[in-house]
Amino acid sequence: MSMTTVLPQGAGYGVGEDFLDVVGIGLFFSAFMLLITAIQARYTAYSPKSSEEFTSASRSVKPGLIASGIVSAWTWAATLLQSSAVAYKFGISGPWWYGAGATVQVLLFAMLAAKLKLNAPYAHTWLEIVGVRWGKTAHLVFMFFGLATNIIVSSMLILGGSATVTDLTGMSTIAACFLIPIGVAIYVVVGGMRSTLLCDYTHTSVLFAIILTFVFTVYATSDKIGSPKRMHELLSAASAAAPVPGNAHGSYVTIRSKNGLIFGVINIIGNFATVFQDQAYWQRAIASRPASTVKAYLLGGLAWFAIPFTFATTLGLAAVALRGDPDMKVLSPADVSAGLPAAAAAAALLGKGGAAALLVLLFLAVTSACSAELIAVSSLLTYDIYKTYINPKATEEQILRMGHLGVAFYALVCGLAGLIFFYIGVSMGWLYTFMGVILGSGVVPIALCITWSKANKWGCIGGSIAGFVAGVVAWLVTTATLNDGVINVVTSGGDFEMLAGNLASIGVGGIVATVSSLIWPDNFDWETTRAINKPNRTSAKTDEKADSDSEDKKHATSVKESIAGDSFAGSEEEDELDPVALKKAFKFATYSSLGLFIVLILVIPLPLFFSHHIFGVGGLTGWVSVGIAWTFLSAISVVIYPLYESRHALTQISKGIYKDLFKRGSGKYVAEATSTTTA
Repeated sequence: MSMTTVLPQGAGYGVGEDFLDVVGIGLFFSAFMLLITAIQARYTAYSPKSSEEFTSASRSVKPGLIASGIVSAWTWAATLLQSSAVAYKFGISGPWWYGAGATVQVLLFAMLAAKLKLNAPYAHTWLEIVGVRWGKTAHLVFMFFGLATNIIVSSMLILGGSATVTDLTGMSTIAACFLIPIGVAIYVVVGGMRSTLLCDYTHTSVLFAIILTFVFTVYATSDKIGSPKRMHELLSAASAAAPVPGNAHGSYVTIRSKNGLIFGVINIIGNFATVFQDQAYWQRAIASRPASTVKAYLLGGLAWFAIPFTFATTLGLAAVALRGDPDMKVLSPADVSAGLPAAAAAAALLGKGGAAALLVLLFLAVTSACSAELIAVSSLLTYDIYKTYINPKATEEQILRMGHLGVAFYALVCGLAGLIFFYIGVSMGWLYTFMGVILGSGVVPIALCITWSKANKWGCIGGSIAGFVAGVVAWLVTTATLNDGVINVVTSGGDFEMLAGNLASIGVGGIVATVSSLIWPDNFDWETTRAINKPNRTSAKTDEKADSDSEDKKHATSVKESIAGDSFAGSEEEDELDPVALKKAFKFATYSSLGLFIVLILVIPLPLFFSHHIFGVGGLTGWVSVGIAWTFLSAISVVIYPLYESRHALTQISKGIYKDLFKRGSGKYVAEATSTTTA
């Protein structure tokens, strides 16, 4: 790696002539979110001093903001860097397989979210459901998979972020690993889940603006590329100079890519694990209003697709097109594995400005996803370890304090995990393809636990363990077989080695859990899980007069309090939890998500793959145009729509601020003496 960097080292720390990234922007966003949290506490009914508000945003968040949060939480460092790396290696098939292969899990998760609201509407974590249904052994086994998922995801965030910051600025990798989560932890501790979602929205808005800037630079204004036609010419020249192994005629502009398809399969399997077992996605389902949970996940999944697809089709391909350009850094295989093609292309196209924009973009992706992981792990530590095994009679104050400590503790764990992987030579790209090997076996058992009353307890536990062992064994045996017995970080990271481990893990786990459940079905009564944390509501008047010391009663009170147009009273919540409506939502989620899965994974890419079609100038132009249009629609869905649906709340807050500034009467929100009705 070159010792010279595009940006000064001070840009990494946020000091010097360019006030950028880890410390500078980190502290700015922390201060900004602290301000938002203060406004929320003063002008709305939602106070982060409540444990229910801290961990689940009082289960009252509307679909647009949840969708924005899903987009933000699913936009990792890998989303930007790894997608561009596979575009650099495989051509246009890489962005498609990355985008489609990681979108379908969020779409399919809409089914689990609907079942969550139907079968355990007041749960704080998915592990609570496992523990109540199957007991301590299952709870501990699946806790391993849950926490392992969070650690691997967090490590990828830190590895990708620190590698790019170091490459662009020369900043110490050790410093980057620890400084990245620090600013995030500050506002998460103070504001909790709602603060995290508001930060997600802010980050998502800026993220789309920067991505569109890169898109129009590459395909419209750059004197180095400037149009799809010129991009096609440069990619054709690159194909002639260095044909892509496994691609039709070695071309970069074909979906016929053998290694691209292998990556697609690995991507699909690995991301099932990191969605279905990551508390961050369950947390957003828990925080959403029951009636709109499915809508939020379908909207969020479709909106997210545009980010890796369009970004990688832009900077990933630009890195190929600019090979040989004097401003373009020569990339080694290690650089590509670390996800650096996007950074190199940004710097070559726009110099310091491009490098700075990518640095900001990366910071937003890493910190927003990191905030989701911090609040998610904090919830697991609080409810599934502390309250379950250490202090079952914990008070509201103790639970809230544990939530704060959990965020701070996991921020340190994130930095340490990233540093450990860095020193043993594991890159973000290696970890990304490996995650399904050890996590995939839990996917089907967990899905069955939440959705199927006949799922067999010991079959699902045994399937998870057997799949884990099978995945690791298949991965190691394939590595040894294909590399003359040599097993190390380099040899174990090959396409076929990772493919074998991923398939064995999810396949064995799924088959054992499903077959055992068919042979020895359980007959579970969902009323047991529906009773988890269920508030005791006798009547609105009784609740208002009742002592609210218990956690359940505090939740019953908090959901009654409201702001104009955003009220979410307990009676309204119960109406939205109508079983008939939720079963209809589940059916809609099933048909929609499975239909989109078929279109994105089978109908569009496979005919193009088997046809050996190579895109001409018109084909590439159309391909790029679809990505740009999808990006604009996504931005409308998760940037404009949340503002529209929160217009009443924003008006209420504006009135409160105006009263504080210009009138003698206080603008502070005061709960009405009687329960309100929704606007």
